[in-house]
Amino acid sequence: MFLRKSCLLAGGLLVLSFPVLASPGETFSFGEAAPAAKATRTVEVVLQDISFSPESLDVKAGETVRFVLVNKGQLLHEFNLGDAAMHVSHQQEMLKMQAGGMLTATGMKKDGMDHSTMDHGDMGAMKHDDPNSVLVEPGKTAELTWTFGKAGALEFACNIPGHYQAGMVGKLTVSQ
Repeated sequence: MFLRKSCLLAGGLLVLSFPVLASPGETFSFGEAAPAAKATRTVEVVLQDISFSPESLDVKAGETVRFVLVNKGQLLHEFNLGDAAMHVSHQQEMLKMQAGGMLTATGMKKDGMDHSTMDHGDMGAMKHDDPNSVLVEPGKTAELTWTFGKAGALEFACNIPGHYQAGMVGKLTVSQ
């Protein structure tokens, strides 16, 4: 009996250790990507080295917001929408991308991975293409448009390794 419980626990932990990779057409419990033309409001978010401005945002359930993301820092940054658990999972994915040479301090390589040492089954098709996330290189501007589905507490964060932990996270409140 003890052995069976141990195997179940080990199997459960193994499943939890894999990153969640979203499909571009995937919807989330808190909303979905939308075309910019459907936006009812535009919000500019400035990404600086280890901070966002503004630090918090308020939106309404059902609202479609076009985020214009301006990286005024010297480092590559990310704007990722989700709850705290999603950010933890995405940080693991970003660590693997960095370890594989796909992410540098200032950009993302198209195919910068060292394929000779990588487990092709695990990372061969890894891309940064989640619909709730965008990378912004230093001095560049990018956009993400999102329709918020329900009221709740979310975060917008940079999950480049170490950035979230250093405080590059903001509160996003979705009200009715």
